Amino acid sequence: MAERSPIFQWVILLTLSLLLSLVMLHFHIPAAMLLGPMVVGVTMSLFGATVRIDNRFFISSQAILGCMIAQNLSSSILVSLAANWPIVLSILLATLFASGMSGWLLVRFSNLPGTTGAWGSSPGGAAAMVAMSEEYGADVRLVAFMQYLRVLFVAGSAALVVRIAMGGEAQSVVQELIWFPPLGWDFVATLALAAIAGWLGRRLRFPSGTMLFPMLIGAGLHAGDVLTIQLPEWLLAMAYAFIGWSVGLRFNRAVFLLALRTLPQIVISILALMSLCALMALALTKVLDMDFLTAYLATSPGGLDTVAIIAAGSGVDMSFVMAMQTLRLFSILMTGPAMAKFISRHAPRKAEN
Repeated sequence: MAERSPIFQWVILLTLSLLLSLVMLHFHIPAAMLLGPMVVGVTMSLFGATVRIDNRFFISSQAILGCMIAQNLSSSILVSLAANWPIVLSILLATLFASGMSGWLLVRFSNLPGTTGAWGSSPGGAAAMVAMSEEYGADVRLVAFMQYLRVLFVAGSAALVVRIAMGGEAQSVVQELIWFPPLGWDFVATLALAAIAGWLGRRLRFPSGTMLFPMLIGAGLHAGDVLTIQLPEWLLAMAYAFIGWSVGLRFNRAVFLLALRTLPQIVISILALMSLCALMALALTKVLDMDFLTAYLATSPGGLDTVAIIAAGSGVDMSFVMAMQTLRLFSILMTGPAMAKFISRHAPRKAEN
């Protein structure tokens, strides 16, 4: 692959990424538009591809992700959180503690670097965790591997729970995508928000400011009905693709072998976190007048966007589900850097024993 011209490599990268993403979309695989390019990027990198993504595209994609997260926020989420704040706070703290312990144990019983184990085990939005992790010294390739492996596990189990809970009434949980909707001034305003807020966050050297500033400012404008954030699917697909390629094309054989060597520990940590969240969901049904399906999706350690897609067609309390998922995402974004530093400094390494 290395002896091929860059133009040839780009054509292969674009073509295979598009084909694999469409196949994944057909089989309803979560985050298909990111996973497809990332898998193709990893494969081509292992075969010696030399093309790379300019860091400016990666940074711009972070700003778009911030707007995407802000788009999912509404005032009804705050109402739902306020009505159940003791339970919400308890579950939030338990999940943060569990993810921290998971990261600590991964560093203790595997060869993963501290920051990588912490970011890879964080139960927030997978794309957001991948985008943020690089700024804190983590190996973004291993973080992506851990995050999207968990997404696949969580999405599969959530879909199974929906099928069991709804029986013959289960519906397709995949939303119909409108790739090219009519665009107006809201789209122009959204691009301006991403550009200005992203630039401001980077200019002020705020941790992960390229994504956090568009997310926080956009959430305020969106919840206050000042701005309707409009992100067409083709733009999100481009942002996901740039992040996927940025991560995938950095893989090499040494990183790939390390991922395989630590796979048992990673799978065990994912299953343990999922089991704990399922137990918390069961406890929720005992404390609140709530069905198990709503509680399970609310506590599920998957990405906010993935859980939203699954919940949309299952008849659950969407406001509570999105409230829980959004609050946890914000909490992980705010506490992730400190947790990663703590684990990196204080978790004893397997290699040292």
